[in-house]
Amino acid sequence: MSKVVFVTGSSRGIGKEIAKIFAENNFKVVINCVTRKDELYKTYNELKEINPNILALQGDISNYDIALDMFKKIENTFGCVDILINNAGISHIGLFNQATPDIWEKLINTNVKGVFNCSHIACQNMINKKDGIIINISSIWGNVGASCEVIYSATKGAINSFTKALAKELAPCNIRVNAISCGAIDTEMNNFLSEEEKNALIDEIPYMRFGKPYEVGNLAYYLASDKSTYLTGQVITLDGGLT
Repeated sequence: MSKVVFVTGSSRGIGKEIAKIFAENNFKVVINCVTRKDELYKTYNELKEINPNILALQGDISNYDIALDMFKKIENTFGCVDILINNAGISHIGLFNQATPDIWEKLINTNVKGVFNCSHIACQNMINKKDGIIINISSIWGNVGASCEVIYSATKGAINSFTKALAKELAPCNIRVNAISCGAIDTEMNNFLSEEEKNALIDEIPYMRFGKPYEVGNLAYYLASDKSTYLTGQVITLDGGLT
């Protein structure tokens, strides 16, 4: 029986590529977004051509009740979530002294509260069956911090600590929890950079290019496979050697 994987924030970019690799390997795949309904169903149709077992759910995972309802819909359609990939996230660029409480709350809700909600709901069944995998998509700025991305860095640092602590708590139940700490990945999130700024960043990356979304997908798939059964509580950096 194929396992059920839920990828949050998966209408485009990294989340879409993660969902795609699991669809290609015959998992039952659930994709999600909050506002980009057209992109969500475009991705849904693309994945359906690969694998018939695709479910698209629009909803805000930072709201616990909405997240709970989504998990109920997944269970009614495919069964309990075996693999949770917390990918949904947003960024904010700007000086910290010009940030507002609204910006702080928005990033905390999406980047941290969403991870808490989905992990909290998913782990109930994982504990009962003593099996499960949680993968959190983080950032190198959660490791080292980034100027003009203080709040974003704080949210990703929280995810890294959350990952390590939850892994220790759930390991006796045969549940693995890891994070992927992404460097500069070629997605829309980096479109605010000019070509000159992108080239300057590339000059700092030993691998001399941005990472590709499918490379994050490949690592997520490895972490969810039987090849990594003793690997838990790790924040794995994928940044071309930048940090």
